[in-house]
Amino acid sequence: MSAPTYTPMSVEEYLRTERDSPVKREYVGGFVYPLHGEVLAQAGTSHAHMQISLNIALRLRPMTDQQGCRLSMLGMKLLVDCLPSFYYPDVMVVCGEQTDDYYEKNPCLLVEVLSKRTAHNDRHAKLQAYQTIPTLQTYLIVSQSEHSVIAYQRTPQGWQMTQYEGVGQIPLSCPPLNLTLNDIYAGLNLS
Repeated sequence: MSAPTYTPMSVEEYLRTERDSPVKREYVGGFVYPLHGEVLAQAGTSHAHMQISLNIALRLRPMTDQQGCRLSMLGMKLLVDCLPSFYYPDVMVVCGEQTDDYYEKNPCLLVEVLSKRTAHNDRHAKLQAYQTIPTLQTYLIVSQSEHSVIAYQRTPQGWQMTQYEGVGQIPLSCPPLNLTLNDIYAGLNLS
């Protein structure tokens, strides 16, 4: 298989073609990239990745419902307006008006579960992109191989990074609750 050739694409063309694409694709800087590379985009996610995403979503669900917010997991696109770019966060909470059936914008919480292929992008490019979203309060980067979460939280002084390992609880402002590492890793035996 030869390397893909990337050609520029408009936002409108991306949104039109993404609905029928056999693989999830993210849109960054006018170019479209398969979410996990050309081959792995079709391969799915690991059991640990899915379990962690589901655990987080299940813990968030009651409070998001109570707050009148929307919770999305794995399949909903996020528009980062100022770039413009589209990403597929693993878990997303959005409070406020829904503007489109196929993507969200203005989230208050974003979660990415790390994989070997996405870790660098999640820690760097997505971090920078996500921090431009005015409504975002917390961005969680979650390991799927060990009990470890990096939380970036917006404060009046700017973004604060805290790493949680082993056990502990992560205070969230949106939705307002404490998410524990036990909640996140429930049902998984990680070394």
